[in-house]
Amino acid sequence: MKIRMHMISAVLIAIFLAAGSPYHAMGKEKADSGTTFHIAEGRASYYADRFHGKRTASGEKFSLLEYTAAHRSLPFGTTVRVTNLDNGRNVTVRINDRGPHLRNRIIDVSPAAAKELGLLGKGTTHVRIEAMN
Repeated sequence: MKIRMHMISAVLIAIFLAAGSPYHAMGKEKADSGTTFHIAEGRASYYADRFHGKRTASGEKFSLLEYTAAHRSLPFGTTVRVTNLDNGRNVTVRINDRGPHLRNRIIDVSPAAAKELGLLGKGTTHVRIEAMN
């Protein structure tokens, strides 16, 4: 029975990956300090200016100037390091919203964070995200 369950799990994972999932979970790594990082790679985008001042899913107002982001499942308040894999630049953001709402994205960052990543004007880029708490 255990072997059958492992085979079913392997088949489901293969189907998920073959379907072109934008989210490539890389598991957990342990830092020297003992903190566990949850790591994934995929596409990132950034919020449009029109959302400035609107309420996020966490209830706080969105600001173009803060280093915040939307993620589908990480808890609000989670600190995430986002690294642009095209240019090596990284930024630390705080999760305060849900999204992105497009299937091929794993995180939406604020315009301030997008600027630090070199993402403004480009629209999307390939990133690694590391949840640090």
